[in-house]
Amino acid sequence: MKKKILSLLVLTCMTSVFSQTNPIITAWLRNTTGITGRHYVSGNSTPITDTPLANVQTVQYSTNFGYITTNGIPAYITGPFLDGNPSLATSQNAIFKFPLTPTPNTGTPTATTGGDIGLFINGVALFDYRDGVSWKNSTQTLCGGPINPPCTGDGIWNRDAVRAEKAGFDCSKAHPAMGNYHHHQNPSAFNLDLVVLSTICDLYPSDGLYVINTAQHSPLIGFAADGYPIYGAYAYANTDGTGGIVRMKSSFQLRNITTRNTLYTGTSVTAGPDVSTTYPIGYFREDYEFIAHSSDPSYLDIHNGRFCVTPEYPAGTYAYFTTVDSNHNSAYPYAVGPTFYGVKSAVKVTSITESTTTYTLGTSTFDNNNFQMTVYPNPAKDFVAIQTQMAENDYKVELIDELGKIIQTKTLYQGSTICSFDVQTLYSGVYFLRISYGDFSKSIKFIVE
Repeated sequence: MKKKILSLLVLTCMTSVFSQTNPIITAWLRNTTGITGRHYVSGNSTPITDTPLANVQTVQYSTNFGYITTNGIPAYITGPFLDGNPSLATSQNAIFKFPLTPTPNTGTPTATTGGDIGLFINGVALFDYRDGVSWKNSTQTLCGGPINPPCTGDGIWNRDAVRAEKAGFDCSKAHPAMGNYHHHQNPSAFNLDLVVLSTICDLYPSDGLYVINTAQHSPLIGFAADGYPIYGAYAYANTDGTGGIVRMKSSFQLRNITTRNTLYTGTSVTAGPDVSTTYPIGYFREDYEFIAHSSDPSYLDIHNGRFCVTPEYPAGTYAYFTTVDSNHNSAYPYAVGPTFYGVKSAVKVTSITESTTTYTLGTSTFDNNNFQMTVYPNPAKDFVAIQTQMAENDYKVELIDELGKIIQTKTLYQGSTICSFDVQTLYSGVYFLRISYGDFSKSIKFIVE
């Protein structure tokens, strides 16, 4: 698949009132078909079907809280993890408790920590930038996290997982920690970036949660542990919902340093390793400095968010964004952090101890009037992709020539948004992609050059 795939994603727009229309209740991708997780193992590009159910199992809510039950397993295929990580994505059997009304933190901001700092709408965990590894000055080595033998670093120069562990991410830019599958960064597949940093998708393709689209406001893809929403990489230029669609930009940039003995604030600290080919600038989180851009609302604040109008919150909300650079490669601090904007109140619980209502959707509707899909690129040369709203069921997708002959058939699985076809062997001409479910179907024409 070519680098420059940009496709459209349409998620159901919800209003920002409470009960069944509060996005922290309605936005979750619930498993309605019984789809289970799937994974690759190294050397085998045929996925193995697992037992745990994928996506979110149930959504319950009380007056003040929402409870999300999930195994932490996505519908897209996970693995392999080629850096020696022996773990697989395994069921977390978790219940996440989120506040229905998040609260701004007016005191000292709470720093993000290792482990879960949020949850994507498919029930997969969000981690911050770190992998638990930091520099130990007394031994001049890295310590902590997956480093073996185990040791404890100074906790001052903290390794950036996105930079250091790239070789261990699967196609969807994620990996497990003791079975807890998670993203540190924008959950879009490597091979959909404008500049591809990993070739793992060549042998082990996977969808990821969503696809970056430069022409539309990014979908709501999750919630941080303070209850505020997380969006993808693009949004309205202005915070009032005007000004077109632009890329949301991190206000952190790499420092111009060769030695590591101060923080960007000027504070002197225990030294880390000098900048080198082994430890290049950006290898540690402390290699970045925050530069405010008050005149440009597309630059985010120190928490990697801003207060703005979004499709789901027309009255405005504080929102985080998964930042990427101009090549659509992940950009620090990636999603949330290094501190939370709001009061961190979401927690994992082992049971629900108050009266709740279970959120249920109405009958899934698929008809020619309200089902939205887009084909990109059109005209196509090497591949063509069909992008739909999040599938609540398994959809059949067919590639058809202008004579009505079905050339290839694929399945768009529940919880997925994208299905692609290689068209390099097709003759130039008119073709159709048809998506169907039950008695309903919809087709869209495209050209192969």
